Amino acid sequence: MTTGLKIKEVAERSGFTANTLRYYEQIGLLPETERTPAGYRLYDQRTLDRLAFIARAKQLGCSLDEITGLTTAWDGGRCGPIQDQLRALVTHKVQAAQVHIAELMTFTSELRRAADALERHRPEGACDDQCGCVADDARGASAIQAVSLSAKPTRVGQAEIACTLDAGSMTTRMHDWQSLLSHGLHRQRIDGGIRTVFSASVPLDALIGLAAAEQNCCRFFQFTITIDDRGVALEVRAPADALPIIESMFGAPA
Repeated sequence: MTTGLKIKEVAERSGFTANTLRYYEQIGLLPETERTPAGYRLYDQRTLDRLAFIARAKQLGCSLDEITGLTTAWDGGRCGPIQDQLRALVTHKVQAAQVHIAELMTFTSELRRAADALERHRPEGACDDQCGCVADDARGASAIQAVSLSAKPTRVGQAEIACTLDAGSMTTRMHDWQSLLSHGLHRQRIDGGIRTVFSASVPLDALIGLAAAEQNCCRFFQFTITIDDRGVALEVRAPADALPIIESMFGAPA
Protein backbone atom coordinates (compact mmCIF):
# COMPACT_ATOMS: atom_id res chain seq x y z
CA MET A 1 0.00 0.00 0.00
CA THR A 2 1.19 3.50 -0.83
CA THR A 3 2.02 5.35 2.40
CA GLY A 4 3.83 8.47 3.44
CA LEU A 5 2.81 10.61 0.47
CA LYS A 6 3.30 14.33 0.91
CA ILE A 7 0.71 16.83 -0.18
CA LYS A 8 2.57 17.77 -3.37
CA GLU A 9 2.64 14.11 -4.49
CA VAL A 10 -1.04 13.64 -3.74
CA ALA A 11 -1.88 16.82 -5.64
CA GLU A 12 0.03 15.56 -8.69
CA ARG A 13 -1.59 12.12 -8.59
CA SER A 14 -5.13 13.22 -7.81
CA GLY A 15 -5.42 16.37 -9.91
CA PHE A 16 -6.55 18.43 -6.91
CA THR A 17 -4.44 21.39 -5.85
CA ALA A 18 -2.70 21.44 -2.49
CA ASN A 19 -5.00 24.27 -1.36
CA THR A 20 -8.04 22.18 -2.30
CA LEU A 21 -6.72 19.21 -0.32
CA ARG A 22 -6.24 21.40 2.73
CA TYR A 23 -9.76 22.82 2.29
CA TYR A 24 -11.29 19.35 1.94
CA GLU A 25 -9.62 18.35 5.21
CA GLN A 26 -10.88 21.54 6.85
CA ILE A 27 -14.53 20.85 5.91
CA GLY A 28 -14.31 17.14 6.74
CA LEU A 29 -14.40 15.80 3.20
CA LEU A 30 -10.97 14.26 3.86
CA PRO A 31 -10.09 12.81 7.26
CA GLU A 32 -7.44 14.54 9.30
CA THR A 33 -4.03 13.36 8.12
CA GLU A 34 -1.02 12.17 10.00
CA ARG A 35 1.83 14.64 10.40
CA THR A 36 5.58 14.35 10.32
CA PRO A 37 7.55 15.73 13.29
CA ALA A 38 8.08 18.81 11.12
CA GLY A 39 4.31 19.21 10.64
CA TYR A 40 4.03 18.01 7.04
CA ARG A 41 0.86 16.13 6.10
CA LEU A 42 1.24 12.45 5.14
CA TYR A 43 -1.31 10.61 2.99
CA ASP A 44 -1.84 6.96 1.99
CA GLN A 45 -3.45 5.00 -0.85
CA ARG A 46 -6.85 5.14 0.83
CA THR A 47 -6.75 8.93 0.51
CA LEU A 48 -5.98 8.66 -3.21
CA ASP A 49 -8.89 6.26 -3.65
CA ARG A 50 -11.17 8.61 -1.77
CA LEU A 51 -10.06 11.54 -3.93
CA ALA A 52 -10.74 9.51 -7.08
CA PHE A 53 -14.26 8.92 -5.77
CA ILE A 54 -14.69 12.62 -4.99
CA ALA A 55 -13.47 13.53 -8.48
CA ARG A 56 -16.01 11.15 -10.02
CA ALA A 57 -18.83 12.62 -7.93
CA LYS A 58 -17.82 16.14 -8.98
CA GLN A 59 -17.76 14.99 -12.61
CA LEU A 60 -21.38 13.88 -12.17
CA GLY A 61 -22.34 17.33 -10.91
CA CYS A 62 -22.56 16.57 -7.19
CA SER A 63 -22.14 19.47 -4.80
CA LEU A 64 -19.71 19.37 -1.89
CA ASP A 65 -22.61 18.86 0.52
CA GLU A 66 -23.82 15.90 -1.55
CA ILE A 67 -20.30 14.47 -1.74
CA THR A 68 -19.95 14.79 2.03
CA GLY A 69 -23.03 12.58 2.40
CA LEU A 70 -21.62 10.11 -0.11
CA THR A 71 -18.29 9.85 1.71
CA THR A 72 -20.15 8.71 4.81
CA ALA A 73 -21.25 5.68 2.80
CA TRP A 74 -17.72 5.42 1.36
CA ASP A 75 -16.32 5.08 4.88
CA GLY A 76 -18.55 2.04 5.36
CA GLY A 77 -16.37 0.12 2.91
CA ARG A 78 -19.28 -1.37 0.90
CA CYS A 79 -20.04 -0.37 -2.69
CA GLY A 80 -23.78 -1.16 -2.63
CA PRO A 81 -24.92 1.72 -0.37
CA ILE A 82 -22.67 4.12 -2.29
CA GLN A 83 -24.20 3.05 -5.61
CA ASP A 84 -27.72 3.46 -4.21
CA GLN A 85 -27.09 7.02 -3.03
CA LEU A 86 -25.17 8.01 -6.15
CA ARG A 87 -27.86 6.55 -8.43
CA ALA A 88 -30.57 8.55 -6.65
CA LEU A 89 -28.53 11.74 -7.01
CA VAL A 90 -27.77 11.08 -10.69
CA THR A 91 -31.44 10.34 -11.43
CA HIS A 92 -32.44 13.67 -9.89
CA LYS A 93 -29.75 15.48 -11.88
CA VAL A 94 -30.89 13.84 -15.12
CA GLN A 95 -34.39 15.16 -14.50
CA ALA A 96 -33.07 18.63 -13.70
CA ALA A 97 -30.86 18.58 -16.81
CA GLN A 98 -33.80 17.59 -19.02
CA VAL A 99 -35.86 20.50 -17.70
CA HIS A 100 -32.87 22.80 -18.25
CA ILE A 101 -32.58 21.59 -21.85
CA ALA A 102 -36.23 22.47 -22.41
CA GLU A 103 -35.72 25.91 -20.90
CA LEU A 104 -32.70 26.54 -23.12
CA MET A 105 -34.57 25.46 -26.23
CA THR A 106 -37.48 27.78 -25.50
CA PHE A 107 -35.10 30.61 -24.61
CA THR A 108 -33.50 30.07 -28.02
CA SER A 109 -36.94 30.44 -29.58
CA GLU A 110 -37.51 33.70 -27.74
CA LEU A 111 -34.12 35.04 -28.83
CA ARG A 112 -34.87 34.21 -32.46
CA ARG A 113 -38.22 35.92 -32.25
CA ALA A 114 -36.53 38.97 -30.71
CA ALA A 115 -33.96 38.97 -33.52
CA ASP A 116 -36.78 38.93 -36.09
CA ALA A 117 -38.56 41.80 -34.33
CA LEU A 118 -35.39 43.89 -34.34
CA GLU A 119 -35.26 43.59 -38.13
CA ARG A 120 -38.88 44.50 -38.90
CA HIS A 121 -39.08 48.11 -37.78
CA ARG A 122 -36.44 50.84 -37.36
CA PRO A 123 -37.88 54.20 -36.22
CA GLU A 124 -36.20 57.42 -37.32
CA GLY A 125 -36.13 58.84 -33.80
CA ALA A 126 -36.38 57.30 -30.36
CA CYS A 127 -37.37 53.69 -29.66
CA ASP A 128 -41.08 52.96 -29.83
CA ASP A 129 -43.36 50.04 -28.99
CA GLN A 130 -42.68 48.31 -32.32
CA CYS A 131 -38.87 48.42 -32.64
CA GLY A 132 -38.27 45.43 -30.36
CA CYS A 133 -35.84 47.26 -28.08
CA VAL A 134 -38.17 47.91 -25.17
CA ALA A 135 -41.05 45.45 -25.67
CA ASP A 136 -41.90 42.08 -27.16
CA ASP A 137 -43.69 42.96 -30.38
CA ALA A 138 -45.38 39.81 -31.65
CA ARG A 139 -47.69 41.57 -34.11
CA GLY A 140 -45.41 40.84 -37.03
CA ALA A 141 -45.08 37.16 -36.13
CA SER A 142 -47.44 34.24 -36.42
CA ALA A 143 -49.38 33.23 -33.33
CA ILE A 144 -47.47 29.95 -33.13
CA GLN A 145 -43.76 29.83 -33.81
CA ALA A 146 -41.69 26.69 -33.88
CA VAL A 147 -38.21 26.58 -32.43
CA SER A 148 -35.83 24.27 -34.26
CA LEU A 149 -34.43 21.53 -32.04
CA SER A 150 -31.79 20.40 -34.51
CA ALA A 151 -28.86 22.23 -36.06
CA LYS A 152 -29.21 20.18 -39.25
CA PRO A 153 -31.62 21.22 -42.02
CA THR A 154 -34.84 19.29 -42.40
CA ARG A 155 -34.79 16.75 -45.19
CA VAL A 156 -37.34 16.99 -48.00
CA GLY A 157 -40.56 15.29 -46.92
CA GLN A 158 -39.49 15.06 -43.27
CA ALA A 159 -41.42 16.71 -40.47
CA GLU A 160 -39.47 19.68 -39.11
CA ILE A 161 -37.56 18.84 -35.94
CA ALA A 162 -39.12 21.71 -34.03
CA CYS A 163 -41.46 22.48 -31.13
CA THR A 164 -44.22 25.11 -31.00
CA LEU A 165 -44.48 25.40 -27.20
CA ASP A 166 -43.48 28.60 -25.45
CA ALA A 167 -41.01 28.63 -22.57
CA GLY A 168 -43.54 28.26 -19.77
CA SER A 169 -45.50 25.54 -21.52
CA MET A 170 -42.39 23.54 -22.38
CA THR A 171 -41.16 23.59 -18.79
CA THR A 172 -44.58 22.40 -17.61
CA ARG A 173 -44.58 19.71 -20.28
CA MET A 174 -41.19 18.41 -19.15
CA HIS A 175 -42.42 18.20 -15.56
CA ASP A 176 -45.48 16.27 -16.75
CA TRP A 177 -43.27 13.79 -18.60
CA GLN A 178 -40.99 13.37 -15.61
CA SER A 179 -44.00 12.59 -13.43
CA LEU A 180 -45.14 9.85 -15.81
CA LEU A 181 -41.66 8.50 -16.47
CA SER A 182 -41.20 8.00 -12.73
CA HIS A 183 -43.46 4.95 -13.23
CA GLY A 184 -41.04 3.49 -15.76
CA LEU A 185 -39.43 0.13 -15.01
CA HIS A 186 -36.82 0.04 -17.76
CA ARG A 187 -35.98 1.45 -21.19
CA GLN A 188 -34.55 -0.23 -24.24
CA ARG A 189 -33.44 0.96 -27.64
CA ILE A 190 -35.69 0.08 -30.57
CA ASP A 191 -35.40 0.83 -34.26
CA GLY A 192 -35.56 4.63 -34.50
CA GLY A 193 -36.19 5.34 -30.85
CA ILE A 194 -36.75 4.26 -27.24
CA ARG A 195 -39.25 1.87 -25.62
CA THR A 196 -40.18 2.50 -21.98
CA VAL A 197 -42.00 -0.22 -20.03
CA PHE A 198 -44.13 1.06 -17.15
CA SER A 199 -45.33 -0.39 -13.89
CA ALA A 200 -49.03 -1.07 -13.36
CA SER A 201 -49.26 2.20 -11.41
CA VAL A 202 -48.87 4.41 -14.52
CA PRO A 203 -52.06 6.43 -15.21
CA LEU A 204 -52.85 5.23 -18.72
CA ASP A 205 -55.23 8.07 -19.58
CA ALA A 206 -52.58 10.63 -18.65
CA LEU A 207 -49.99 8.78 -20.73
CA ILE A 208 -52.24 8.75 -23.78
CA GLY A 209 -53.20 12.40 -23.35
CA LEU A 210 -49.62 13.56 -22.91
CA ALA A 211 -48.37 11.58 -25.91
CA ALA A 212 -51.12 13.13 -28.05
CA ALA A 213 -50.30 16.63 -26.80
CA GLU A 214 -46.59 16.10 -27.47
CA GLN A 215 -47.20 14.85 -31.00
CA ASN A 216 -49.30 17.94 -31.66
CA CYS A 217 -46.46 20.36 -30.86
CA CYS A 218 -43.54 18.14 -31.97
CA ARG A 219 -44.76 16.48 -35.14
CA PHE A 220 -41.46 14.74 -35.80
CA PHE A 221 -42.20 12.33 -32.91
CA GLN A 222 -44.09 9.10 -33.45
CA PHE A 223 -45.75 7.58 -30.38
CA THR A 224 -47.02 4.05 -29.94
CA ILE A 225 -48.59 2.77 -26.72
CA THR A 226 -48.71 -1.00 -26.36
CA ILE A 227 -50.54 -3.09 -23.77
CA ASP A 228 -49.75 -6.80 -23.76
CA ASP A 229 -48.38 -9.56 -21.55
CA ARG A 230 -45.20 -7.52 -21.19
CA GLY A 231 -47.15 -4.67 -19.59
CA VAL A 232 -47.80 -1.07 -20.65
CA ALA A 233 -45.11 0.47 -22.82
CA LEU A 234 -44.50 3.71 -24.69
CA GLU A 235 -42.48 3.62 -27.90
CA VAL A 236 -41.12 6.95 -29.12
CA ARG A 237 -39.56 7.17 -32.58
CA ALA A 238 -38.10 10.08 -34.54
CA PRO A 239 -35.70 10.78 -37.42
CA ALA A 240 -32.06 9.91 -36.72
CA ASP A 241 -31.16 13.59 -36.19
CA ALA A 242 -33.70 13.76 -33.36
CA LEU A 243 -32.62 10.66 -31.42
CA PRO A 244 -30.56 12.77 -28.96
CA ILE A 245 -33.76 14.74 -28.25
CA ILE A 246 -35.63 11.51 -27.48
CA GLU A 247 -32.95 10.48 -25.00
CA SER A 248 -32.85 13.92 -23.36
CA MET A 249 -36.63 13.90 -22.88
CA PHE A 250 -37.44 10.26 -22.23
CA GLY A 251 -34.14 8.87 -20.96
CA ALA A 252 -31.37 6.78 -22.47
CA PRO A 253 -31.82 3.00 -22.69
CA ALA A 254 -30.59 1.11 -19.64
